[in-house]
Amino acid sequence: MVKWTDYKAEAKSRGALALELYVAQSTPALGPDAVKASLHDHLAYQAQLETAGQLAFAGPMSDESGDNMQGMGLIIYRAESLDAARQLAEADPMHQSGARVFTLRRWMINEGSLTLTVGLSTKAANLT
Repeated sequence: MVKWTDYKAEAKSRGALALELYVAQSTPALGPDAVKASLHDHLAYQAQLETAGQLAFAGPMSDESGDNMQGMGLIIYRAESLDAARQLAEADPMHQSGARVFTLRRWMINEGSLTLTVGLSTKAANLT
């Protein structure tokens, strides 16, 4: 098994991005009513994290067929450490209420791309 710090150093040495983010897989622990009761505060909390630059991506996931929503969500945090990311996840009203539980892992982004289109006259932006 390779230590995380060694793996990150090796990735950087070969020119990879080696951007460290933190992924929380959030799953329902209580019934739909408990999740629904926390939803407003959860979304407000995520908006706050997004504004602060601490939320990279978040949203629901389908089941393995791709056809049905199963209640699982993925939240990707920007944080200084795994402990700091854990504090962000624990402070989420959905997790604080017990409506959902989460697992948290480090994620190293090495490759990929994003496309940003900005309409200069329309002031519209599109991210794909």
